[in-house]
Amino acid sequence: MAIDWTTTAVAILAAVTAGAIGIVIVILVERGVKGRPATVLGDQAVSTVFLFDGDLLVDSTPSARALLAASATVGGPWVKVLAYLAPYFPDFERQFPRLTTEGTMTLASSPAAGNPMILQAEARSGLTRLVLIDPESENLAPGQDLMTMRAMNEELDFLRTTVSKAPILIWRERGNGDVIWANGAYLLRVGDLNEPGQEFSWPLPRLFERVASEQGVSGQRQKVSLKGGGTAWYESYTVAETDGRLVFALPADAIVTAENAMHDFMQTLTKTFAHLHVGLAIFDHQRQLHLFNPALLDLTGLPVDFLSLRPSLLSVLDAMRDRNMIPEPKDYRGWRRQLVELEKAAASGLYEETWSLPGGQTYRVIGRPHPNGAIALMIEDISGEMIRTRRYRADMELGQAVIDHVQEALAVFSESGQLVVSNTAYVDLWGSDPCGTLDDASLRALCAVWRAQSAPNPVWSELEDFAANQGSRTAWHAEARLLDGRLIDCRFAPLAGGATMIGFSIREVGGTPRTVSAAKDRLLRA
Repeated sequence: MAIDWTTTAVAILAAVTAGAIGIVIVILVERGVKGRPATVLGDQAVSTVFLFDGDLLVDSTPSARALLAASATVGGPWVKVLAYLAPYFPDFERQFPRLTTEGTMTLASSPAAGNPMILQAEARSGLTRLVLIDPESENLAPGQDLMTMRAMNEELDFLRTTVSKAPILIWRERGNGDVIWANGAYLLRVGDLNEPGQEFSWPLPRLFERVASEQGVSGQRQKVSLKGGGTAWYESYTVAETDGRLVFALPADAIVTAENAMHDFMQTLTKTFAHLHVGLAIFDHQRQLHLFNPALLDLTGLPVDFLSLRPSLLSVLDAMRDRNMIPEPKDYRGWRRQLVELEKAAASGLYEETWSLPGGQTYRVIGRPHPNGAIALMIEDISGEMIRTRRYRADMELGQAVIDHVQEALAVFSESGQLVVSNTAYVDLWGSDPCGTLDDASLRALCAVWRAQSAPNPVWSELEDFAANQGSRTAWHAEARLLDGRLIDCRFAPLAGGATMIGFSIREVGGTPRTVSAAKDRLLRA
C-alpha cells in the first residue's frame, strides 16, 4: 500500500507545533511564578500569623483574624495581641526590643499558663512577623482552628468563674416564673434556707415573689426571711428576654440600715426641734424647704399646709412679707435684692441680723450653711430681751443723770478696780472724763492722775490698798491739797460686790466743805 507522504508530513508538523507550544507555555508559567513576589506569611498561611508595621496590622491569617475578633480587650490589634500573649509569655514585652538587633526570637510559654505554645518573632524589612505555634494543632482535623477555640474556651471559663463568684444573686426564669438557672450566690442563699438534708428540686426554688420580677421594675426593694428571724434585703433589676427574664439582685442591707438610722435620726431631730422656741427652717441645695419646726409656724404665721408643699426660700420670705413679718423695705426691687444677698450670706455663714417688725416685735434672724449646699434659717423672738435692754439703758441713763446732779465729785470702781461710773462734778474737779475716753480707767491709773495734781500725800497709796482688800472694810475719810492750793475732803466707802465709791468735796476757807460747783462759781466770780 502506498504511503501518503502528504498526510504524514502534516501529522509530524502538527506534533512538532504542539510540542513547541507546550514548551512555551511551561516557560511562561515558570517565569510568571518566579516573577510574582512571595507572601510575607510564607507557607504558614494556615497557621496563626500576624504581620505588623509598628502598631499597624498589615496582614494576618484567618485564624489570627478570628483570634482578634474573639478578644474582649478594648484597643487596636497590637493591644489585643499583647493582651492575649501576656498570660502565656510574661516576658514578651521586656524581650521584644532585642528583636531589632537579633532579627529573630523564639519564646516558650510559661508552664503556669497550661497548654504549651511557642511564639516565633521575626523582624523583616521593617515589619514584625509573629507566629503562634500550638503543638496540639497537628492532631486537629482540617478546618479546625485551635487558637480561636482555645481563646473562646478561656473566655467562657472566665465568664463562668466570674458569674459563679459574683456576690450578687443572678438567675434566669421562664415567662411563668420558673427558675431554670442560677449562679452560685443564689444557690448558696437557697441552701441556707433549706432544711438540713433537703435536696434541690426542679425548677429551682424561688427566693422572691414572682410578681416582683414579672413587673420588671428596676430597683425594687425585696427581703428574704432568714433562719433565726433575720432578714436580708435586696434590690432587684430585671432584663427582659424572648422567653423569660434575667434577674439580678444586689444586697441592700447596708442601704436599708442606713435609711432606718436616718429615719430614726430625723424623728429624734423632729421631736427635739418641736420643743425649741427658736423657729427653724432648713432648705436643701435647691433652696426648697426640707424641714421646719412648730415654732416657725408661731413666729411667722405661715400655714402648715403651705410649708408642707416644700416652698422655696424666696416664696417663704414673700409669704412672710405679705403678713408683715419682715422689715418693710423702701422699695420692692431693693427688697428682692436683699433676699438674694441673704441667701448668699447664709450659704457662707455670715448672715445675722435683727429685724424690727411693723407690729412691734423684734426678731433675730441667723443663716448658717449646712452640708451639701443646704442652709438653715433660725428665727428667734427677742422682743422681751430688747425691752429689757432698752429698760436697762433707760435705767442707766436715769442713774447717770441723777449722779450728774450730785454736787460731790463721785467715782465708782468695780471689784477688779475698773472705773464703772463718774459724774459731771468729777470732770469739773479733775479736768478729764475717764468714762468718755479709751485711756486706762483703772484705780491705779487714776490714782496716778490724782497724785500728780496734788501735794505729796500717802492717802493715794492707802486708797489702793483699801480697794484691793476683799475682806471686811469700813468707810473712812482723808484730805488732800491740790497744787492750786485748794483743800479737798476725800470720802472712801465700800459697796456691795467688792466695789468702791470715792467722793471729793472742796473745803471752804472757814473749814466747811463746799462742792466743786460752788468753788467753780466762786472762781468764775473772782
